Amino acid sequence: MEKTMVIYDTVKQYSQTFNNSALHPLISLVDLGKSNPLPRSKFKMGIYAIILKESKCGDLRYGNTYYDYDEGTIVFFAPEQIISTEPEGEIHQPFGTALVFHPDLIKGTSLGRQIHEFSYFSYQSNEALHVSEREKETIMNCIENISSEINQNIDRHSKKLIIANLELLLKYFSRFYDRQFITREEVHQGILLQFDQLLTDYVYGKDLATKGLPSVAYFADCLHLSANYFGDLIKKETGKTALEYIQLKLLDFAKERVLDTTKSLSEISYELGFKYPQHFTRFFKQKLGVTPLEYRLN
Repeated sequence: MEKTMVIYDTVKQYSQTFNNSALHPLISLVDLGKSNPLPRSKFKMGIYAIILKESKCGDLRYGNTYYDYDEGTIVFFAPEQIISTEPEGEIHQPFGTALVFHPDLIKGTSLGRQIHEFSYFSYQSNEALHVSEREKETIMNCIENISSEINQNIDRHSKKLIIANLELLLKYFSRFYDRQFITREEVHQGILLQFDQLLTDYVYGKDLATKGLPSVAYFADCLHLSANYFGDLIKKETGKTALEYIQLKLLDFAKERVLDTTKSLSEISYELGFKYPQHFTRFFKQKLGVTPLEYRLN
């Protein structure tokens, strides 16, 4: 029998699920420990959620990836994401703190226009943020400021102050993720080497001609990473975006192929995964400043 998916559309609904009152319609600080034991389930978010775990919480599944996350980790969910906690149906006692807010809270604000820049909302659960005690203190100070605003009478300053503190909190998360990328450099170097090998195999093998030009999402999936986390990792490790990295490898191969005069430039463009020769010509000229024909003749 198929289990029902829980959909969290409102801050009030999420808060009440865990036996918390929602003092503000668009943002709430939820003590998950107040909840009665609940069955593990699949759920879909209609709101943003930042969850600070205070204990081991079982297996969280997001996409095709499982992550057994423990104390000191923070996970982020954005609207439209589907998550499941497993084993599904098992009764468990939630613990931790969740800061949830509705997209309407930030609509029309500078934070609303910038929210996409906080790419960790689209990271997978195995890419959770692990914070030190000092970092946790900083986070909790921001959360306490938000909580203070939520708990007092709403006035004309409330929304601005809540959003200002929320934006500050999100910026701290970005800083701490930058630190995590640095401290896990050895692991990330391994991922970069795997990516480079996958890319080389794809470009110099038969995949270009049969599957077409590879996407960033394709390699992220091969490496069991979210596209956003993968992109951020490559940018921090190489100084180039993942797309730029792919295009440079493709360009190196294209330069070799163009010098092979036994094949026409049209044939080469199809072998390189381009649907139309003019797309290849445009790509080549954008990157090198000359057309494939001019490069060949020189």
